[in-house]
Amino acid sequence: MPRANAETLHRPPDPPRPAQIEPWVAAGPLVRAAQSGDAMALNDLLDVLTPYVTRLCTPIALADAADAVQESLISVFQNIAKLKDPTALYAWVRTITVREAVRVAKRAARETPVERFDDVPAAASQELASDVHDVLRRLTSEHRAVLVLRELEGLDEKAASEVLNVSCGTVKSRLHRARNSFRKAWTR
Repeated sequence: MPRANAETLHRPPDPPRPAQIEPWVAAGPLVRAAQSGDAMALNDLLDVLTPYVTRLCTPIALADAADAVQESLISVFQNIAKLKDPTALYAWVRTITVREAVRVAKRAARETPVERFDDVPAAASQELASDVHDVLRRLTSEHRAVLVLRELEGLDEKAASEVLNVSCGTVKSRLHRARNSFRKAWTR
């Protein structure tokens, strides 16, 4: 049996840490209340979901991100009664949001193929975030969506294919093309 030194005998025990409640678990009661017609719960749910939806829409819809966020949240709240498992809220919202962001970006017709730009910023620029945004702007909405799902959300190809409602092979193909397009635009 190991010996305890004097320091460990006289030191008070560490206080218990509060249990971390996962966001989707914490949102469960709000979802149930919102499904029952509680307007305050809907408002609270809006406060919880807006930053997440914005984080997903911004790199996909770019200049039209505000429209994509609005369309996504409208769709979420119009269909909240259909959500059977409140713990699946974030996956359900992610699916709706990514599809809406792609739809809004396409509708806006602001996509420009990578090949049409010669003035891509240098990788050594001090404004790295601006450079990344600039390169993303040159990708199609489908390519931005697959990059967001893989790189920001950490989904595998199968999960991304379910969110985008395309085959796993299509996701792999889009991911390959998106990464190549990003790489080419970045190194020019």
